[in-house]
Formats: sequence, structure tokens, C-alpha cells
Amino acid sequence: MGFFDKIKKLNLFSGFSAVDDDFYEELEEGLILSDMGMDTTLKAVAALKERVKREKRRSEEEVRDCLRQVLREMLEVGDPGLRLDTRPSVILFIGVNGVGKTTTIGKLAAALKAQGKKVLLGAGDTFRAAAAAQLTIWAQRAGVEIVKQHEGADPAAVVFDAVSAARARGTDVILVDTAGRLHNKQNLMNELNKISRVIDRELPGCSRETLLVLDATTGQNGLIQARQFREAAGVTGIVLTKLDGTAKGGITVAIADALQIPVKYVGLGEGIEDLRPFDAGAFVQALV
Repeated sequence: MGFFDKIKKLNLFSGFSAVDDDFYEELEEGLILSDMGMDTTLKAVAALKERVKREKRRSEEEVRDCLRQVLREMLEVGDPGLRLDTRPSVILFIGVNGVGKTTTIGKLAAALKAQGKKVLLGAGDTFRAAAAAQLTIWAQRAGVEIVKQHEGADPAAVVFDAVSAARARGTDVILVDTAGRLHNKQNLMNELNKISRVIDRELPGCSRETLLVLDATTGQNGLIQARQFREAAGVTGIVLTKLDGTAKGGITVAIADALQIPVKYVGLGEGIEDLRPFDAGAFVQALV
């Protein structure tokens, strides 16, 4: 079974008989119900109409294939891979509480370690009592090191310690957790800017990713979160969690298209191996 077989297919072609106005209306409704959102849905259907007409497609399978091509093109908005060219490289994780951020860090740490990389975790969420404890458990599960301080410590100080430890230990990648609350945008920007200044000062020119972790089940709310974090933090990629067991996979397309930020990883379960690099082709093949 392929990884994306865990997601529920969209039932967009039930009762298909012809490529007519009724079909396109039903398709629009199905895509909106999949959490693709109105704007992205209208854009996708317009592109599908143009492609079907241009290529003279008529059969259900031909139209289905055209829809897959349209959605794939909307998803391919940037490099889905991680840029980890320097030693160490840094990956910052941002997102609200409850989206699976700590779990994602642990899973990615395990995956990078399996690739032969030396990984260090930085417990930069010092505002939530359980955050460092949860991250410590994941560090142990993944078999990687962690740097942390006491609750309420300055997150930028934790990052400074993590960078210092990484340089001393020959670490390849530092994964940094950050506080998962939207409190207000100015506080968020100030905190992330302070962390960024520490990284710029201590690791000038290092490869850096800022990954926004979103819960796929929150649908269009996830898109609102993504817009706010993009403004505050210069997001380089999206990680979508909890994509298993939901027919709401259209949010993946909506986020990539609306923000022009690539989805880099998806989480389809609770296991340590249930985080995978995003493959737009395989995803739309499973979705449609």
C-alpha cells in the first residue's frame, strides 16, 4: 500500500455521464467540501475546463487525469525538499498549540538520523510547561540529543545554547521548537526575530528552513493561521499533520496555491515513521 493510500479519496465523479455544466457544478461543490476553498476551487475548475476543451477530453478517466494534472501544477509552487547545505543547518518549527508540532520534530529527527545525519533538538518553547518534557521524550525515541532550559527561559538563549552545542559536537542539523501560540502578531514577530538574530550572528550564512506545522483537520482555519504566520515569520515550507482519516485533503492544494509556499512534509499517523516528504504527483493520484 502506498503512503498516500491512507487518505480518503474525493468522490468527485459519482454519476459522471458527460462533461457539461452539471458536472462542473457538482465538481465545484465536491472540491469546496474537501476544504479547497472557494477561490482555489474556482481557479482549479477554470483551469480544468480550459484543459479539457483544449485537449478534447470526454471520458471520465480522461477528465480525471486532467484534474490531477491541474491540481498537481497548483501544488508544485517551490522546492519540496529541505535545504540542508551547511553544517550545521537549522530548521525552525512554528505553529499553534495542538497541531502536532512536537511530534513532527521528533519524527523528522528520526528520519534525518536514519539518513546518517547528526541531529540536535532545541527546546525553544519555554512557555508551556510540558513542551520541553514532550520534546525530551521524542529525542529519546529518535536517539538524538536535546538542549533545553527551565520553564520561562528566554527562547533565544535556548537557541544560542543549541547552536553552541551543535558547533562543539559536529552536529549536522538543529531542529528548534518555538512557542505555539498566536497571542498577538507583534509578540510573535519579536520573539522569532530575536531567535533569527541569534542564528544570523552565531551561524552566518547557514542553511535555514522555517516550517509551519498545520493540522489538516482544521481546514480553512489552517489557511488563516498560515497567512498570519507567513506575515510574521518568513515561512519556507508547510508540514501538514493529521491528514489520515479525513476527506479534507483539498486544504493541501488551497494552502500551496494561496500562499505559494511548498508543502514539504505530511503526517498520516502517530507512528515515528508516519511523516513523509510530500510528493505532489502521488498525492493527487491518491486524492482524485
